[in-house]
Amino acid sequence: MTAPGPAQGRRQLRPTDVKRLNRDWRRRTGSRLGLLVESVTQPFNIGSIVRSAAVFGVERLWLAGNATPLTHRNVAKTALGTERLVPWEHAGSAAEAADAVRKEGLRLVAVELTADAVPLHEAPLDGDVCLAVGGEDHGCSPALLAAADAVAYIPQIGRVGSLNVAVAAAIALAEARRREWSA
Repeated sequence: MTAPGPAQGRRQLRPTDVKRLNRDWRRRTGSRLGLLVESVTQPFNIGSIVRSAAVFGVERLWLAGNATPLTHRNVAKTALGTERLVPWEHAGSAAEAADAVRKEGLRLVAVELTADAVPLHEAPLDGDVCLAVGGEDHGCSPALLAAADAVAYIPQIGRVGSLNVAVAAAIALAEARRREWSA
C-alpha cells in the first residue's frame, strides 16, 4: 500500500492570494502593537526583528541604548526591505523609550526571565501594547524592567536557557496577535 499523495487542490498561494489573505487578517486586527528594542547590537538580529515587526503590523519601533539603527548597511540583508515599512526612532535610554511608549498610549510588557515574570500566554497582551526585548548578552536592563508594566517569559522545556532575541521578539509578536485574533 502506498502513502496517499497531497490533498487535491493543495498548492502554494499566488502573490495576489497572499495579499487577499493578509488583507483579511488586517481587517480582524484592531489593537495597536509597538516594539521597544534595547541594546540589540547585531545588525542581523535587528534586521530579523524589523522583518517580524513588519509581518505582525507593528506601528512603531523604538530603539534604546546602543541598539543598532535600521540604517546600518547590514540590517537590510535580513530585513529584505521591510525596514522601510516600520516607522522607527532612537528614543535614547530605556527610561526615555518607555516614556515615549506611554505617550503613545501603549502598555509596556518586557519579555525577559525574571522572578515575577508570567508565562507569555498569560501576559496582559490585550488592547494596545508595546513589547520590549533587550540585548543579546544581558537581555532587558534593570531600568527597562523597572519601567515595564509587566514582564513575561517564553516557556521553554529544552536544555537551553534562552532564545535568540530576534526569535523571542517574533514569538512574542505572534502571541500578541494570536491572542487578539482568538478573542
